[in-house]
Amino acid sequence: MARKVSARRYAQAVFEIALETKKIAEWQSDLEELASLAADAKVMAWLESPRVHLEDKARLLLERLKGVSHLALNLALLLVTKGRLNLLAGILSEYQRLVDSYQGIERGEVLTAIPLGEEDRRKLAEHLGAVVGKKVVLESQVAPDLLGGFVAKVGGKLLDGSVRSRLEALKREMIGIGR
Repeated sequence: MARKVSARRYAQAVFEIALETKKIAEWQSDLEELASLAADAKVMAWLESPRVHLEDKARLLLERLKGVSHLALNLALLLVTKGRLNLLAGILSEYQRLVDSYQGIERGEVLTAIPLGEEDRRKLAEHLGAVVGKKVVLESQVAPDLLGGFVAKVGGKLLDGSVRSRLEALKREMIGIGR
């Protein structure tokens, strides 16, 4: 939990800088680059090693992160110094959430019994957007056990329109009648 709170604080600070400098997309790209570096287990082990001098760590970061802004590089150096480079994936995720919120976008997940076509996904996203009052971007997954329909999670809301849940409700109702 403490890691998530720390990641949220760093992301909030980065987002405020991005807003002030009007470089939201650039920061997104830089954070993705930092997170991809942190995803390399060998690089992480080396950067987190207490045996490696800070100057050598800084040299590696400068070498591997040539395309990022100097402020993003400073963030990476700060995280290395504080031993918190492992927060980068969380920082990226929180930053994306802040950007989405700023742009009026809500991310959602939808489970369907069969794969959704692009047109169906667009229509479902529009429908769910009307429910939550924001533009919805959906990530879809297939769950054949639903039998039909869909289950969507958007903005803290769960919408279950699956055949499986309807059959379970019918079963509960029939059991209740038979008593």
